[in-house]
Amino acid sequence: MKPAEGSTVIGKSVSIRGELSGSEDLMIDGDIEGTITLPENSLTIGPNARIVADIKVRNLIVFGNVKGTLHVSGRVDLRHSAVVNGDIFGGRLSIEENAMLKGKVELKSERTVEVLPPVAKHAEAKAEQTPLVLEPKS
Repeated sequence: MKPAEGSTVIGKSVSIRGELSGSEDLMIDGDIEGTITLPENSLTIGPNARIVADIKVRNLIVFGNVKGTLHVSGRVDLRHSAVVNGDIFGGRLSIEENAMLKGKVELKSERTVEVLPPVAKHAEAKAEQTPLVLEPKS
């Protein structure tokens, strides 16, 4: 598996305990225990990764093992080798065949709905009473 260009990589021999935060895309293939916060960036969890953490990111792609609460403002992709044990709160979710998920999923739409004010009944009734007359030009 090749990381996206411009991503920071934490290799499979690296173990981290504590808080991990940043402002660039990150790929983890090692062991992390604690919290991971990348509110404006993407996180890829590689196939060798073992993560026990609460995660807050924009987009998340999971190939490895994750245990914790996942808060994702954008898209969550659980690939074929993913094993997730925890709750997912996100905008969109994609699960490939053979991926495993144990927990609840709560998706919220990013779409906004414009609500128009109601039309006054008096103006509506008046418009219905006035006939429209088309006359040819002379």
